[in-house]
Amino acid sequence: RWRDFMEVLTNKVLRFISDTRFEDLPDNVIHQAKRCLLDTLGALLAGSGTPVARIMSSFATKYFRGAKATILVSGEQVSPIGAALANGYACNALDIDDGYRMVKGHPGGCVLPVLLAASESAVHLRGSDFLTAFVIGYEVAIRAGLIRHALYQKYHASGSWGAVGGAAVAGRVLGLDQNTLREAMGVAEYHAPISPMMKGIEKPSMVKDSIGWGAMVAMTSVLMAQEGFTGIEPLFSESPDKKWIEGLGNEYLILNLYFKPYAVCRWSQPAVVGVLRVVKQNDLRPQSISRIRIRTFAAAAALSCDPPKNTEEAQYNLAYPVAAALYDGQVGPSQVLPPRIFDNSLLELADKVKVEVASEFEEVFPQKTYAEVVVHTKDGRELSSGRVEPMWEPPHGLPADAELEEKFVGIVEPVLGPQKVQELARIIWGFEKMDAIKPLINACIRG
Repeated sequence: RWRDFMEVLTNKVLRFISDTRFEDLPDNVIHQAKRCLLDTLGALLAGSGTPVARIMSSFATKYFRGAKATILVSGEQVSPIGAALANGYACNALDIDDGYRMVKGHPGGCVLPVLLAASESAVHLRGSDFLTAFVIGYEVAIRAGLIRHALYQKYHASGSWGAVGGAAVAGRVLGLDQNTLREAMGVAEYHAPISPMMKGIEKPSMVKDSIGWGAMVAMTSVLMAQEGFTGIEPLFSESPDKKWIEGLGNEYLILNLYFKPYAVCRWSQPAVVGVLRVVKQNDLRPQSISRIRIRTFAAAAALSCDPPKNTEEAQYNLAYPVAAALYDGQVGPSQVLPPRIFDNSLLELADKVKVEVASEFEEVFPQKTYAEVVVHTKDGRELSSGRVEPMWEPPHGLPADAELEEKFVGIVEPVLGPQKVQELARIIWGFEKMDAIKPLINACIRG
């Protein structure tokens, strides 16, 4: 009887994936899906120029040959698995993609690369179909993340649960029946990377948040299930809180995402906000600062303060982004890429940063990610930001559409140029009217 009850939860997820129609989605959810598409696609396109994206693009063209899916922005054709892999790494390469606080990770980065790869193999997929699958992916991925974190105590990376959300979107657009979809979800869960996230913080590297690998697992799992491969019972049957599943189709968690204005770890972003506040309020110059003290929660304090040797070390860092913000007024793609990460002025300023754990901030993590920045000046002043949190937090600090589009233009225009950036924005804001997905893919290809 208990097993029958638990299977009801999985069956509800499968029906949500298979049966949800575009007409079922509330207007605010459709609009949020467009915002997420604009923002996550922007992260992918901007990330395509990073070292990790170039490596994985070359890797996919060598070892995942095919002609059914596209690597952005080069336009190279590979298999759907190869495209999900390469685009997955690009999507999180700049760490500027959206997140959901209670899963401490990035649902959009896990879902979009798989959806793009699967969409190119789908039959007669329209913009409204794509947006519907995108929403489904967010809702399933976030709930898989909640369950994963409840079942496994060690903090693990986004790919561990994002693979399940990715399998949901690929299964939806490729038209899997519910039995095959169940197997695909089970295969994805079983093969998903249970990546020890804090080891990636201790030694930043290109593995990042395991999003690229999770995307590959998702796409592979769906194709395997289509061939008759079987998997375990999906994790939804183990949900410790049945309300997480019962809310599907009524409570849309996609509405509770945060967005990221800066291309660094979310945990360092309150410190960036704090130091910019101090600078603005006191008209400071970097040369007038003697030391900087950051009070924050323990996970943020675990970020390195050493001089970065590469993009990943610049992103999983607390001192460097603060120094970059002080000198440049922002921490965008150019601030976390060579040659800027080797600038001696920034590194000398970063060396003046000291970090401590504040018990009052630790008590509310991960629901809130607070910091306080105290700047000591050479003329003896002690200037505090007060308690701050990252920009673009739900529910009241979310960016306006115009702010998200400004971010999109700012990070994508150097990659594709102004004409294609404007074309992409126009396509996305009216995406439900599109009769095909190909125009979106074409607009994402350079040249």
